[in-house]
Amino acid sequence: MAFNIALSGLKAASSDLEVTANNIANTSTTGFKGSRAEFAELYSVAGKNLSATQVGSGVRLTNVAQQFTAGNVENTNNALDFAISGDGFFTVKDGKGLSYTRAGAFRQDANGYVVNSAGQNLQVFPPNNAGGFDTSTMTDLRLVTSQNAAKATSSVQMALNLPSDATPPANAFDPKDATSYNQATPFTAYDSLGATHNGTVYFVRNAAANTWDAHLFIDGKDTGATQQLSFTSTGALSTPAGGKLTFPAISASPGSDPMAITLDVTKATQFGNNYAVTSISQDGYPTGTLSSIDVSSDGVVQAKFSNGQSQSLGQLALANFANPQGLRQMDNTNWAASYDSGTPVMGAAGNGNFGNVQSGALEASNTADLTAQLVNMIKAQRNYQANAQVISTDDKLTQTIINIRN
Repeated sequence: MAFNIALSGLKAASSDLEVTANNIANTSTTGFKGSRAEFAELYSVAGKNLSATQVGSGVRLTNVAQQFTAGNVENTNNALDFAISGDGFFTVKDGKGLSYTRAGAFRQDANGYVVNSAGQNLQVFPPNNAGGFDTSTMTDLRLVTSQNAAKATSSVQMALNLPSDATPPANAFDPKDATSYNQATPFTAYDSLGATHNGTVYFVRNAAANTWDAHLFIDGKDTGATQQLSFTSTGALSTPAGGKLTFPAISASPGSDPMAITLDVTKATQFGNNYAVTSISQDGYPTGTLSSIDVSSDGVVQAKFSNGQSQSLGQLALANFANPQGLRQMDNTNWAASYDSGTPVMGAAGNGNFGNVQSGALEASNTADLTAQLVNMIKAQRNYQANAQVISTDDKLTQTIINIRN
């Protein structure tokens, strides 16, 4: 009897040592969660037939429970490396379905999809038309591989001051004659194909009091209309009422749409004797190529383009479980939902019980601190030795009994 009890102890100690060895072997595995061997006492009988003097029949391994404590977050400066500070799992998908992981080392494949080392696609909530994200569905995260389309300039905003003491020019307006206008303000505009064009607004003091004429030229071509600005006696803009001068469309590059530009002079004034332009901005931009990926703490993935524009690609879909230890272990530090874990609760980082996402970082193994693992290894070794000693002692007792009979 003692021999069998000790034998079960040897097996238990060996299992404990195997679990510890696996923990130590994965100290450098990203997102790895260490395990703990759990044991239970064995009885040959149970319930009402269990005597008060009944000796147990040994020990058995009941569970190898993974410990979902967080590992240290280590910076990598790789934009597609993600770590979760708090609760939650990344959601990945392959031909077998969905699985969940804390290992956030991802890369871009040949088709622009963000995948892990096993080729599983990272899941995100797609953008919706309201500027948010549709949390009722998930899709594969795909980085933009095409150029960001250009936008034609349709509005130019100018904050400027026209001198109140300016006099009307003696000559009729001619952009080639600098004496025929009072001021000229250049700017850059874009057509629908992203080509740049040189725009110039010429301001000519009108004979009427506090009134100015505005002429718009694109690449030296007149848009064909003269617009007027007028100011009050205190220098504030009075007309146009909305502060916007609309000029006719003008042909630009071959193949592009005609350029129709509105000049916003809401912030125009007429003070003093100095002409000053404090700011010029316009709403067009050229084509752009992907320059970087930015991921916010709430998991929003944005593509940044060389033309200064950005595009939301999705929000990382995180999952949480009522009982994480009930998850079914998969390979590659992945887990699958099970009856014991409960149904996955999906959400976004920073909301509810979900932690924040840190880009350019990875969560290290929670067994990276070897001290506790080495202590467990020593315990398992001593337990093994103790059970082996019991077998040796039981063998000596058996030999003694046999010798007595002889």
